[in-house]
Amino acid sequence: MDMTPSKKKHALIVRGGWDGHQPVETTDAFLPFLDEHGYEVRVEDETTVYTDTGYMAGVDVVIQTNTMSTIAGDELRGLIAAVRNGAGLAGWHGGIADSYRSSSDYLQLIGGQFACHPAKAVPDELAGEAADNFVRHTIDIVSDRADHPIVAGITDFELTTEQYWVLSDDYNDVLATTTLAARDFDPWHRPVTCPAIWTRLWGEGRVFVSTPGHDLAVVQEPNVRTIIERGILWASR
Repeated sequence: MDMTPSKKKHALIVRGGWDGHQPVETTDAFLPFLDEHGYEVRVEDETTVYTDTGYMAGVDVVIQTNTMSTIAGDELRGLIAAVRNGAGLAGWHGGIADSYRSSSDYLQLIGGQFACHPAKAVPDELAGEAADNFVRHTIDIVSDRADHPIVAGITDFELTTEQYWVLSDDYNDVLATTTLAARDFDPWHRPVTCPAIWTRLWGEGRVFVSTPGHDLAVVQEPNVRTIIERGILWASR
């Protein structure tokens, strides 16, 4: 019998930024899943860990939810180097697609930047609360990517939450899209289709992004939860 201990996998959670995205609650929700899949988890509330090259070299996947923050140059270089060398990077919503707006290098790594989430009505009809931006919309699985392990067996589904308008490029492998309507009060003149779920290869590493994931309720929606769990495993070294 082989008594050699199996190699422990390492997951790094980096969380913070805007509290409205519930970075603590949403990442905590995935701790049991990571434990079940054999990951030793380290949780950090700051991005300084990205400068620890020795530690980062052993990370199998970085799970980041850090919205509207800033990052120092050496920290970002550490993250990018880790991904290029094989670490996975996974995240959801603004925690990955709206993390460091001032960094073009980060935008290139991720492949998509949040631009807006249109409100559900004209300003005079809004209540001035987060739900003003919760609209019913569909996440459409891309038909010729329906066999990808992240979305296999999942059909188009609807959510009532923020619908992200994302600026992106065609290097992404888009697994699902969402189409923003052009309503009478909107300044754009036709519906706009944006990536909602995508992956990206960077050096030896893999990047996974889910734009659904505004708060705990959204990441716990069965389709979203399954996609994020699979995305973490897919991205992992």
